[in-house]
Amino acid sequence: MNPVMDSQSSSKKTMQKIGLLLFGLLGISLSVRAQQYVITEHGVGKDSTRMSTKAIQKVIDDVHQQGGGTIVIPKGVFLSGALFFKPKTHLRLEEGAVLKGSDDIKDYPLIPSRMEGKKLDYYAALVNAYKVDQFSITGPGKIDGNGLKFWESFWAYREAQKKINQVATNLDVHRPRLIFIWGSNGVKIRNVQMRNAGFWTTHLYQCNDVSIENCDIQSPYKPVPAPSTDGIDIDVCKKVIVRNCYISVNDDAIAIKGGKGPDAHTLPENGIVENVLIENCRFGPSHGVLTLGSESIHAKNIVLRNCTVESKTPILRLKMRPDTYQVFEDITLENIKGSCGSIFTMNPWKQFFDMAGSTEKPYGIVRRITLRNIDVTSPKLGELEGNPADQVSNIVFKNVNVQGATADFKNIYPDVKLQQVKVNGMLQASK
Repeated sequence: MNPVMDSQSSSKKTMQKIGLLLFGLLGISLSVRAQQYVITEHGVGKDSTRMSTKAIQKVIDDVHQQGGGTIVIPKGVFLSGALFFKPKTHLRLEEGAVLKGSDDIKDYPLIPSRMEGKKLDYYAALVNAYKVDQFSITGPGKIDGNGLKFWESFWAYREAQKKINQVATNLDVHRPRLIFIWGSNGVKIRNVQMRNAGFWTTHLYQCNDVSIENCDIQSPYKPVPAPSTDGIDIDVCKKVIVRNCYISVNDDAIAIKGGKGPDAHTLPENGIVENVLIENCRFGPSHGVLTLGSESIHAKNIVLRNCTVESKTPILRLKMRPDTYQVFEDITLENIKGSCGSIFTMNPWKQFFDMAGSTEKPYGIVRRITLRNIDVTSPKLGELEGNPADQVSNIVFKNVNVQGATADFKNIYPDVKLQQVKVNGMLQASK
């Protein structure tokens, strides 16, 4: 007996078995997904003025009980409150299909949830998936949050609070998110139009292996601005890809979340956001293209590349909370073009500052940030000034070309290097 040949034969057989097993699993997955259930063929009416929540939810529940499949929204407008997808169910919106959210908060139940870096009871989103591995939402149809009424209520409440010298918080006016996916792995959102969210547009929490591709995410700045309608919120997630998307919203285009408060880093519901790739995207007006910090304790290995920016806000924005321990490391921006308000802005962020009676002295660590091959029109290169105790190191601007009104670059940190950086054609030196 030749032990080498015998070993190779055994290995080959093992690989064949693994291959057959994977093929079988793939076949099962594809078979389940191939089972399509058009909602109008299963008891959902076509009247766009009538609430269809119960009828659509019954289709979802029946499909789940039958072993799984894809719930299909056909051409037309279907008005609904919160929908809850179950394991082995998927959502598809056909050309001309609109899943339109109710503008009455009563149609979104108050349930255990996650908002603004805290575990709390909050209102369900229009589309919800909890522990639904391999969940998918595919287009080319539209999910429309119908958020105008919620936006108007928010601004009216804020103005009323101002008159009595009080501050309005984002949670004071009850508004639903468009999509909330929690504890789900292998999620795919593709070719979907997402519009007019009442609150955040796409919230991913404790999810791994997520891809969002070829999506168009928008909420308006006028005539009524859509407050806090973040495009994509990545909250305690790993391995996330955002590719070939257009995002323009009245808040952050992509926000990295994970928790806030002096003890946030010790709580099991909080955690790191790691291994995020954002590429080949186009960003319209927003409050920031890629923002970390308002509710973020640790972010690592974040890449934004090959993107076009058309806004007046920062490309990379770090919000340094003095009430939260934060670590932002290994972040790369490369091959970016267009127009912006700055390339990189880092400032203290004291909105809703709350030490909750703690005697801790939180600080932030920012390290290994690389910004290279960037060619933009902007009024300034950037602004780097966090809180006094923050530790900042190894920041590199390389092959950066900025055309704008001034060469303004406010920076208080010694370990920031400018390599082949030009502002209005003038080579800049590290300070």
